Amino acid sequence: MRRSSAQPMVYASFLIALGILIPIMMPVRIVIGPASYTLGSHIPVMLAMFISPKVAVMVALGTAFGFFLTAPFIIVMRAFTHVVFAYFGALYLEMSPQSIQSNKRIWVFNVVLGVLHAACEVLVVTIFFMMDNSGEAVYTPAFFQTVIVLVGFGGFIHSLIDFSLSLIIARKIGNRFKFPTFLEATK
Repeated sequence: MRRSSAQPMVYASFLIALGILIPIMMPVRIVIGPASYTLGSHIPVMLAMFISPKVAVMVALGTAFGFFLTAPFIIVMRAFTHVVFAYFGALYLEMSPQSIQSNKRIWVFNVVLGVLHAACEVLVVTIFFMMDNSGEAVYTPAFFQTVIVLVGFGGFIHSLIDFSLSLIIARKIGNRFKFPTFLEATK
């Protein structure tokens, strides 16, 4: 069955709307300095990765703009880095759709995605940290605790959890909604 050319746009629109609503409505939200953890906030972007790189980038950009409504500027800038992991994650899934059928391969993917996700956010927060303080600030315990532990390690764990939730959802709806990754994986 041929997919409609409007179908990816509809998916992107729905996922962007969901991605804007989650940070506004989610009761489970922890904010510690530049680190913030909203359970499920990455799910729309991660679901978009199962559709296509283009949709994943559109959803990442749309949800980042949505963070302007609810978050401080540094968190908005962290959200814009989601374009990087969304694009490369979607590209991998497009090139290797059969990986979703292997628990080992999808967990390795999840870990690599989490590292990329956390590294991009650490880079953004490091730039802000250095702009607020002198360059010497990167050697302080506050830098290590704030940037490396809270944003880096915390972001990595948050990414692992949200991708796991996304995978559960995608496995339930992927074939029904004709996500390309699932259609290709079953060929």
